[in-house]
Amino acid sequence: MRVFFHRIRHRRRSVARPVGHRSAACRPLLPWQVREQRFRPTQFGRRGLDPQEVQEFLDRLAGDLAAVYDALAQSRREASRIKLALCHLQSERAHVRNEREWGR
Repeated sequence: MRVFFHRIRHRRRSVARPVGHRSAACRPLLPWQVREQRFRPTQFGRRGLDPQEVQEFLDRLAGDLAAVYDALAQSRREASRIKLALCHLQSERAHVRNEREWGR
């Protein structure tokens, strides 16, 4: 019973959609989906998991990870740009303040 409520709680969380080539029908994987993914056993006479199903899942996971890393890189570039602009603004204000103090 605890596992059931644990799953429901995780499904209610909202996740920002990464911008990319995916259609709206194929949503990004959530961590709980990766943890709970189960694969069918292979056909008769073979041991292990269905290789095609595993490969499809890994391809989807790789795509989602690529989107996350792209979004992370973009946010880091934006943060760097904002920090640089803030540094320039602070430098300009300090320069103006120093001119006022020395100009008296």
